[in-house]
Amino acid sequence: MRYLIESFAVGALRRGSSVEQFLGVVEGSAVPSVRWVEVVPQAGGFVAMLHESEDIGNERFFDLVEFPNFPGPDGEECFGIEVGIADQALDALDLAEAVTGAVRQRWVNAGVAQDEYRDFVLAGRPAQWPSES
Repeated sequence: MRYLIESFAVGALRRGSSVEQFLGVVEGSAVPSVRWVEVVPQAGGFVAMLHESEDIGNERFFDLVEFPNFPGPDGEECFGIEVGIADQALDALDLAEAVTGAVRQRWVNAGVAQDEYRDFVLAGRPAQWPSES
């Protein structure tokens, strides 16, 4: 089973492991791009990070963290934009979902969002993810 039920996602965060979710295409981007969200434990809480990168992958190259990132507010390439911080794991998931459109039933362990990306590629890079087809 790929997806974490809520208690497993919260448990992973409390144990110090990140959870993530592939979100699909970046709408309105000048170049083909994808996005994913990650909730990361940190000292005293949890940070939600939104990642956007150029979609350069294929069914054999799908490691999202290797894709070129976009410049941050200061013009430098950045790996993710902090969208919020929460004291509790469940609050961090709520925050990430509210800000990014992530869905509670689709959180995965760290490193598994790339498998979601591969499924996205194999599905023909649909405009809406997850695809209804």
